[in-house]
Amino acid sequence: MKFSSEPLNLSDNTFVILRDLIHQRTGLFYGNSKQNMLADKLSIRVKELMLDSFLDYYYLLKYDQSADQEWREVINVLTVQETYFWREYDQIKVLVEVLLPKYLERFYNLSYPCQPLRIWSAACSTGEEPLTIAIALNEAGWFERVPIEIWASDASSKAINKALSGVYRQYSFRSFPESLKAKYFSAHNDGWKVSSLIHNRVHWSVNNLLVESDIQYLAQAHFIFCRNVFIYFSETSILKTVDFFYQRMFNPSYLFLSASESLLKIKTDFELQEIDGAFVYIKHKPNPYYFIEDIGKK
Repeated sequence: MKFSSEPLNLSDNTFVILRDLIHQRTGLFYGNSKQNMLADKLSIRVKELMLDSFLDYYYLLKYDQSADQEWREVINVLTVQETYFWREYDQIKVLVEVLLPKYLERFYNLSYPCQPLRIWSAACSTGEEPLTIAIALNEAGWFERVPIEIWASDASSKAINKALSGVYRQYSFRSFPESLKAKYFSAHNDGWKVSSLIHNRVHWSVNNLLVESDIQYLAQAHFIFCRNVFIYFSETSILKTVDFFYQRMFNPSYLFLSASESLLKIKTDFELQEIDGAFVYIKHKPNPYYFIEDIGKK
């Protein structure tokens, strides 16, 4: 059904209501300077659905009872799937070599005996980040020392489907050691397939960071990697997400953002620390049963 005779160009008024609807639903925010970018990305869907205008598309997303499937398409079209193995590895190195040993020594056995340590790669894109974490943990022998769960999610079903396949092109290995590539990957058609030993360590799912019911279980984690997603969020969406993380995460727990992201402009209860050259946001709540020492200090 057509709701408007507006030609297929994104007017200022339609841009505002469409971008605000997308922001509300996904957290992704398009400023006024990105009006043409949004139009270019969504025009494919408007044409494929044989709609006459972006206003028709807005009404479909907002009011159509079958809009859930189209929202999945919106997320697939708008999200940026740019990642690679060993990206910003300094944080993962700190996790493996500093935080996990100290966490196990000071808190884990006292506070969470026999409970798996949970690491969540939020906004994992096509899966290179959680697989990097799994490889690093395996190389350090952590899977034999303590029960560890790795969860990975993304709002894009297209990205998760690629992660589930476990097959990657050479571009994903541009920072990855060749010795580890030979150890954990095998040639597969025109790409490289990760070994089941590593791939099966990760639990994959499609989840939206702005939908609390989607992530309430995942956010009950000891370590969360939420990197290279907040650069596309508004401050309102970042604050909502970070506050929910803080409420649900274990105590103590650790949040990793990318080097290009910061929480300095928003009010949060997380404490920022630099540990061996990597920046980590830490949740500390005083516990009467033990004294929480600054884990970043030697």
